Amino acid sequence: MLPPIPHTLAIPTKKGRVSFLRFFYFCCLFFVVAGAPFTSVQAQTVTTVKGTIKDALTKEPLIGVSIFIPGTNVGASTDLEGNFSLKTTQTQTKVQFTYLGYKPVTRDIALGQAQVLNILMESDARQLKEVVIKGRSRNYSNKNNPAVDLIRLVVDNKNKNRLESYDYVQYHQYDKLQLSLTNTPENLRNNILLRKYDFVTKNIDTTILPGLGVLPLYLQESLSQHYYRKDPEKRKTIVEADKQVNFGEFVNVKNYVKHMYQDIDIYKNNITILTNQFLSPIADLSPTFYRFYITDTVVVDGQKLTELSFSPKNETDFLFTGKLYVTTDGNYAVQKVDMGVGKSVNINWVRDLQITLDFERLPNGRYNLSKSVLKTDFAVTGNSKGGVYGERTLSFKDYQVNQPQPGTLYEGEAEVKAPVAEVRDDNYWAANRHDSLSVTEANTYTSIDSLQNTRSFKRTVDYATLFIAGYKKAGPYFEIGPVNTFYNYNPVEGFRLRAGGRTTTAFSKKVMFETYAAYGFKDEKWKYNLLGTYSFTDRSIFDFPVRAIRANYQKDTKIPGQDLQFIQEGNILLSLNRGNNDKWLYNETYYVDYLHEFNNHFSYRVGFKNWKQSPAGTLEYLPANYTAPPTEGTDNAKPAGLQSITTSQLQLELRWAPHEEFVQGKLYRFPIASRYPVFTLRASAGVKGLFGGDYDFQTVAMNISKRFYWSQLGYSDVAAEGGYIFGKVPFPLLTIHRANQSYFYQVQSYNLMNFLEFVSDQYASINIDHSFNGFIFNKLPLIKKTKLRELATLKVLYGKVREENNPTKNQDLLRFPTYASGLPITYTLDRKPYVEASLGVGNIFKVFRVDVVKRLTYLDNPDVSELGIRTLFKFDF
Repeated sequence: MLPPIPHTLAIPTKKGRVSFLRFFYFCCLFFVVAGAPFTSVQAQTVTTVKGTIKDALTKEPLIGVSIFIPGTNVGASTDLEGNFSLKTTQTQTKVQFTYLGYKPVTRDIALGQAQVLNILMESDARQLKEVVIKGRSRNYSNKNNPAVDLIRLVVDNKNKNRLESYDYVQYHQYDKLQLSLTNTPENLRNNILLRKYDFVTKNIDTTILPGLGVLPLYLQESLSQHYYRKDPEKRKTIVEADKQVNFGEFVNVKNYVKHMYQDIDIYKNNITILTNQFLSPIADLSPTFYRFYITDTVVVDGQKLTELSFSPKNETDFLFTGKLYVTTDGNYAVQKVDMGVGKSVNINWVRDLQITLDFERLPNGRYNLSKSVLKTDFAVTGNSKGGVYGERTLSFKDYQVNQPQPGTLYEGEAEVKAPVAEVRDDNYWAANRHDSLSVTEANTYTSIDSLQNTRSFKRTVDYATLFIAGYKKAGPYFEIGPVNTFYNYNPVEGFRLRAGGRTTTAFSKKVMFETYAAYGFKDEKWKYNLLGTYSFTDRSIFDFPVRAIRANYQKDTKIPGQDLQFIQEGNILLSLNRGNNDKWLYNETYYVDYLHEFNNHFSYRVGFKNWKQSPAGTLEYLPANYTAPPTEGTDNAKPAGLQSITTSQLQLELRWAPHEEFVQGKLYRFPIASRYPVFTLRASAGVKGLFGGDYDFQTVAMNISKRFYWSQLGYSDVAAEGGYIFGKVPFPLLTIHRANQSYFYQVQSYNLMNFLEFVSDQYASINIDHSFNGFIFNKLPLIKKTKLRELATLKVLYGKVREENNPTKNQDLLRFPTYASGLPITYTLDRKPYVEASLGVGNIFKVFRVDVVKRLTYLDNPDVSELGIRTLFKFDF
């Protein structure tokens, strides 16, 4: 029975007394029914532990220390100040502190109380084993992650830690780059191309790569003094010494390997390596793409550093894996970086890639880069023993900061080379290199110099030139080619044979001749060409900067408006075409021009061109008011039209390509795509009566092209162009837009436009070719192993023809070409723009690209393809 109500409890009213009794009896009943559980809940009091953890020796706070209650999942970690806070309702009476490189600490705690524990942790002197981070995405989080908090502080302090933060800075730099063959030593000695050259194979180094021999074949070095000024921003490089292995006229690899092995700046958001952009681990968005872990603390030269390990969240993205060491003095500067590229990254031909960056502490307490090493191991497949090993080492010393230099120092070109830079003797190099060469490196110069003078090596180079460039030597002064133009077939000439060649630098460095002759077995006509070039420098006519005059006479066939780009005229590949392709031109051209290039990559070209063009095949130059007579169309009847058009044009081209680099050989040169824009302005004036010119007119066209890098999203090649023709001209002198009826993709042509389909006297266009670099495919489970890359293009062309140049409005002109049925072949773009787009897959077998091209406008034009598949051969990393 429940106890009676105590007499000392006063209830003022009857109604209140009844209510209280009900409440009291309810509470007592609850205690009886649920007494045990209720008592247990009351016993679960909260225990709070907080404090600061520091290094026992330096008294500096430790970041990312793990704090946990043994036997439970309750834990915490210290923040950037070494502080922590932990709350628990568990009954355990101990808390444990662990940190990599330090001895674990265990302390007793009082249950149900708030308490402060300040811990001093002692360093563990034992050698640490390598730490392998295998974070699981479901457990990893950027939130409340001390490592991510630290990397964000590094990002926030990037600008003040970069070299560009100084008002002035100067330093001395040594640059060494080496390329070597790799394989087992036995395989290198028995290599079919090397076994007869024992003076080369005796230089094999077995100390660089475990289990493999390294045979150096190329070495280049330079010493230079660098200056930087912030306001106005200006850089100046004075090259004091420069030398490299010389392979003769076969190839000059210096500029291309420099493009492959670009400078590594960890403070930039994106780092370009082997033509691909990788996101820096301290980029602004790095926490979005990387996992970060605090894995150790070390002391170097009295400075405490935090070791941050990082790895990609998606192992196939263009990201690094490695470690960086960060100062904890409030500057959060990078002191050292060791990182590489994982095997799953979508990059071609690379078996391994490693980067090491060392930073030196200056007297002002700041850290500047002192050494940069980039090592790459190339191979056709990852399992092959043979390959190519490349290593670039940059060394920096003698930093001087905030010491102004005269303004005249920065005038002129950004990089100048001392007159004696390329003739420095061995004593100079031995005294001024930042580090001495190894024995094998030092022997590279002499062994390759001896190699290139052997007859068998020259013969090997000769055949390699035939395979790569398409030319074969015919004596010391002349080479035959290009061989891919020797045979061709087209509807006008039928079976066509061609033979030609050019002189070599052994004939003359200043003078070059190039010629060919061709014969069509259907039209039974000879075609020929003679080109002569004279250089006003002591270098080859291809060596930058060029100053040369050129004269050319050519009599040959041509597709109207066709820009062959990277496919030479007469190439056998042009024998394969879709649709109708029987409207051609017979051209007779006299051309002379002068090209002058400047060191700042601005150039101008002035010239004169006399061009006589005659219709060939089924192409006809008929008056706009022409009406076919009833007898036309029989075998002995052919409409009478204009037989030819002759123009005499004065031409000017201005081009500016800042920071442009080339793959440079003795007899060729082509530019390397980069992030810098290229501006080209072309203008011409046709003069009536000058050397038989039939028309007065003027043309102007502007082209701007640039590669845009979008970090992990790949890159876009964008070209914008516009042009205008002043004066009244017939359709052959209008802009005949670049079409492509072959099955091979052409980047700057319209791949589903027919030849002669569109003409304009004013136009504007934009072409966008974007490569995602595998950004999408890399996320798909099975496809990512193929390392395919996604491509997308969009090409838009606006145009117009004024009434004075439109034969439907002006009867004084030549009519647009038509099919035999009378349907028009040629149109204007007055109604709407021409648009085509494509989606493609690249990196097929690492060298092929296949696009599905869709034509979006003017689908009602006769004999057009709405959809097409095109392919392209492209070597890329």
